[in-house]
Amino acid sequence: MDIHFELYKIFYYVAKTLSFSEAATQLFISQSAVSQAIKSLEQQMDCQLFNRSTKQVHLTKEGQVLFLHVEQAFNFIKKGERNIYEMRTLEQGEIRIGASDTICKYYLLPFFKQFIALYPNIKIQITNRPSATCIELLKQGTIDFAAVNLPSKLYPGMTVETIQTLQDVFIAAPTFTFLQNKKISIDQLKQYPLLLLEKKTSTRAFLENFLSQHQIHITPEIELSSVELLVEMTKIGLGISFVMKKAVEKELSNGELFILDLDTMIPTREIAMITHQNIPLPRAALKFIELCTRNSSSSPS
Repeated sequence: MDIHFELYKIFYYVAKTLSFSEAATQLFISQSAVSQAIKSLEQQMDCQLFNRSTKQVHLTKEGQVLFLHVEQAFNFIKKGERNIYEMRTLEQGEIRIGASDTICKYYLLPFFKQFIALYPNIKIQITNRPSATCIELLKQGTIDFAAVNLPSKLYPGMTVETIQTLQDVFIAAPTFTFLQNKKISIDQLKQYPLLLLEKKTSTRAFLENFLSQHQIHITPEIELSSVELLVEMTKIGLGISFVMKKAVEKELSNGELFILDLDTMIPTREIAMITHQNIPLPRAALKFIELCTRNSSSSPS
């Protein structure tokens, strides 16, 4: 099947806008030309790509499948265009980063400030998602790189650059003061209400893997997607939670929370920059990663 690229381009704009007229406007061609192109593409692919009515346009199941691939191809092409431009100058451009809220707040924020001071005209676009989702976005070419809490599994086709070491801890409020300054076994944690991040997060996966090595299974009292909300609920005494130590330094110093002293050491984790081996990085993204790498020894952990 040898289909002209221009037909895919027109299909992309119609699928993106769900409007033949809007696609025609954005492509600077007539609506009739758009309709003829879609008709030709459907004939060559021997399937209907859109359901049309007098007022609405919707993708068929076949159209949805095709759009997933065409959109990814357009993302790669746009990235190539950006790369060529940014090879000449850093006066304009953007970097697209995938990272969790926690990594953005406790690790990347100081680097954002430094980068903007160095390159004020470079736009930083941040997509906040769990680490696993960020990796999928990277595979699709939607982001330039992902900053993730490194899990134990490997990422085929990806380059992993470790930047910072993290330490996770179990924390509690003075409500649980009877546990303070007392050596606690991991198995004892099951006796108390646990507040944990959702299963889709890398932190939860790391915790469950750690506990499974000791043949321990837990059922949390509450599951949340936000570390900040998790900390707030822990502060009012709703239970014991598992978080990155950096996220609760203030609460630990003022006595709102304390770290449980376990008889088993919790392994450290790492923050890593993940890039796609087969997709060249824009120059601005390279500069940002270099900035993080150069200052990793003094950056937040």
